[in-house]
Amino acid sequence: MTNIDQFESIFKKADKQLFELETVDLDSMLVLSDGDEALSRRFMHQVQDFLDTTLLEKQITWHQMLGSEHSSVSDVVSRINDLQPDLVCTFRNLHAPATDYPYSLGVYLDVLSQVTDIPVLVLPSPHRTAAIPKSTGTVMAIADHLTGDHHLVSYAARLTAPNGSLLLTHVEDQQVFERFMSVISKIPSIETDSARDSIREQLLAEPRDYIASCSRVIAEKQLPIQVREIVTFGHSLLDYQQLIQQHAVDLLVLNTKQEDQLAMHGLAYPLCVELRNTPILML
Repeated sequence: MTNIDQFESIFKKADKQLFELETVDLDSMLVLSDGDEALSRRFMHQVQDFLDTTLLEKQITWHQMLGSEHSSVSDVVSRINDLQPDLVCTFRNLHAPATDYPYSLGVYLDVLSQVTDIPVLVLPSPHRTAAIPKSTGTVMAIADHLTGDHHLVSYAARLTAPNGSLLLTHVEDQQVFERFMSVISKIPSIETDSARDSIREQLLAEPRDYIASCSRVIAEKQLPIQVREIVTFGHSLLDYQQLIQQHAVDLLVLNTKQEDQLAMHGLAYPLCVELRNTPILML
């Protein structure tokens, strides 16, 4: 390596991406349900109780769409386009027996997660016995590329209850890493063991530096929450599930839109399907 290359590497390593806290306005909520009016009212009260523990402003305009007010996804999309709420709160398998489709989101959520940019909060179904957590005391923002995702972190921070924990979680793809290392091992001019250690260290250092920046900015803004770091390697759905269960997460925040595609992002779909008892904010 020449002196110029060495200097450039040092310069780039020192150039760290800093967190910028975005303004998250959640003043208007649409609660979407099915069933009769009594069930819809009960679900709405559960949503209000769940979000009442967060850092949200208390002056919220609540809208409700009862089961009798929609018979198709287009009815819901039309209502959302008219209201333009800041958040849609609902549950899986609207107008479909959850017992018949235990591991699916249902057509409503499949469509809403892709045709609108409005975040969707998915809660345990009121048709099931699983209870909605009493607070958002432990919120996890999870991604396979957390660095620079100000939007994800800002939403997660705003939805963390006062004195609660915000778990900023970066899961580096172990399978992709091993594939690149396999290629590197076939290049004689590169010392494989040294490269493995250096690349692994740098891959984990970047999200750690970003999370440290998140913690500083959140403290400067005097948000009364504790930021905790989880940076690891993983790949499978089980790896993600174990992290979520290990930390008893009350709310999971993740990106669901695949850039330039009408499909859910990466592991977002199986996570949303499997974690039926965990509230999930889909961005």
